[in-house]
Amino acid sequence: MKLAPSILSANFANLLEDCKKVEAAGCEYLHLDVMDGHFVPNITFGPAIIKSIRKDIDMVFDAHLMITDPDDYIEALADVGCDVITVHQETCTHLHRTIQNIKSHGMKAGVVLNPATPISTIKHVIKDIDMVLLMSVNPGFGGQKFIPEIIEKTKELKALIEEKNPDVLIEIDGGVKSSNIKEIVDAGADVLVAGSAIFGHDDINKAVRDLREAAQGK
Repeated sequence: MKLAPSILSANFANLLEDCKKVEAAGCEYLHLDVMDGHFVPNITFGPAIIKSIRKDIDMVFDAHLMITDPDDYIEALADVGCDVITVHQETCTHLHRTIQNIKSHGMKAGVVLNPATPISTIKHVIKDIDMVLLMSVNPGFGGQKFIPEIIEKTKELKALIEEKNPDVLIEIDGGVKSSNIKEIVDAGADVLVAGSAIFGHDDINKAVRDLREAAQGK
């Protein structure tokens, strides 16, 4: 299991310092929620902010594009050092083409599914991607409650991956905390996005340690 703190919950007045804290705590991914105010009712940040922290942080930069036209931003995000880009199935008219666009810029490609979007919508591209991100809340805002039906959805996705492409990682985003992380990992998740469950604590090292211990049933 790898942890991906979402900077959506970080203190933007001290963003770099917060990123350094989660890196020092041993988190492997840095989750970057890019929102445009159209696909989701919120606006966050873009390539300039990502560029400002990239040179000082040695983590996997995991950009989650909650935007209407993701292809318009892929090259810019590659240029500022993103390692993985995940795009919403719901926004991509030509999903396979978008996946190839991401890979052509040297990045890993993932597809995001909203809570109500079925797994079947990506079965024909599962061999072409590196990650599937399941939203366990409705996208757009941090601090929401985990939707329990996503546990069964994760199990369904895991079965598809084992059949079609075992190298694909499953990422879960939304409402992850110590009380549910073991059930999520047991269902097949590999990468766990956590925002307030990490950045919402004064002691980030302890927050990360508590999540890892909870995932192991301790």
